Amino acid sequence: MPDDLKRSLKNRHIQMIALGGAIGTGLFYGSGTSIQLVGPGITLSYLIGGVAVFFIMRALGEMSVDEPVSGAFSHYAYRYWGDFAGFFSGWNYWFCYVVVSMAELSVVGVYINYWFPKVPTWISALICLILITVVNLINVKAFGEFEFWFSLIKVAAIVAMILFGLLIIFFGFGNSGEAIGLSNLWAHGGFLPHGLWGLLLSLVIVMFSFGGVELIGITAGEADQPKESIPKAINQVVWRILLFYVGALLILTIIYPWNLVGTTGSPFVEIFSAIGIPAAAGILNVVVLTAALSTYNSGLYSNGRMIHNLALHGSAPKLFATLSKAGAPVYGVAFSSGLTLIAVILNFLVPGKVFMYLMSVATMAAILNWIMILITQLKFRQSKVAAKEGEKLSFKLPFCPISNYVTLAFLGVVIILMAYIPDMVYSLYIGPVWILILYIGYKLRGPSKVVKGK
Repeated sequence: MPDDLKRSLKNRHIQMIALGGAIGTGLFYGSGTSIQLVGPGITLSYLIGGVAVFFIMRALGEMSVDEPVSGAFSHYAYRYWGDFAGFFSGWNYWFCYVVVSMAELSVVGVYINYWFPKVPTWISALICLILITVVNLINVKAFGEFEFWFSLIKVAAIVAMILFGLLIIFFGFGNSGEAIGLSNLWAHGGFLPHGLWGLLLSLVIVMFSFGGVELIGITAGEADQPKESIPKAINQVVWRILLFYVGALLILTIIYPWNLVGTTGSPFVEIFSAIGIPAAAGILNVVVLTAALSTYNSGLYSNGRMIHNLALHGSAPKLFATLSKAGAPVYGVAFSSGLTLIAVILNFLVPGKVFMYLMSVATMAAILNWIMILITQLKFRQSKVAAKEGEKLSFKLPFCPISNYVTLAFLGVVIILMAYIPDMVYSLYIGPVWILILYIGYKLRGPSKVVKGK
């Protein structure tokens, strides 16, 4: 299948793109809500979710290394599962990242208000939308560099925050020399103040936070050495994300009582302000703003590539298959960006209430993406074994197929748990409607251009 995207992304770009997609608003903003659900045990929630993400990433990695294309799991679903699976996988992923992009835009204004409280949140969102869209319309190398430095800023900030937090905990740095110690981990109701139920409910928001790691599969079509860079990026990104999430939130719940963490702004900024370190709070606000822009940047990148691939398969208008001279899918990027204007409108109409609603829809779409990846990989492996090519796979999913089934069961539990979170329950009604819309769209489109198993 023709695909003239430029292979301009280096390993450093790919790793930071995946980190940029996964370390964003879910950590810096949404973690306030998850901490209220589970308390200091939030670190355990991320460890559990991280295991599931590891198997999802390795399932995607097995296919991406063997067949590196920009359509990633949508392309594999077409080939190894069937037309509707490929159609559904591609459009659902695109929809997921449109919603994620809206979620990122919805909180940009909150961060800007830290310095400029009178600026309407919708104006901040609109300015950021225009800036990131222009970057994505230039070429993939410009996007890669932009994302590399944006992601590097937030990764460096998390590391610095962890080190700074350790100084506060053990030496009282910035706290009049009085060491805080570790007592906040158990002093306010225990490590799991809401018990096992609170831990389970927190997994819903935790899994939203991990959404975006599958961006590595999308970058495969533009990686200069995919068979070397993709395995390295997947293995390193998974443990780095766990380190950053678990490390940052462990520090956060140690230096500040979990029950005082708010949910209306970034808990990182709130905490450093509350303990009397406004300079650190201001710096962190720059970081969380950068994180939101970074994730929006990654989302717009992946949406442009996914809709480009859908057009190549005949599942989207031919216009979206068009590339600029620099190799950017300009119409796909512009269309995806245009739809995220809905977030700007929502911020104008209902400021302050948008994020949780969008997060719930994005979580459902992300879980559907992961389910598709795990099932597609099963069919991919079966196809390779039947063709006696199974031993040739160089980056296999460990413990397949048991790991697939266990992870699928875990994702099913997360979907059920969404029914018990008021701001997320309505996404369970939107999910079936969305699947029906995609099925109708599939029936109305022409035949696929991909032959199954070829």
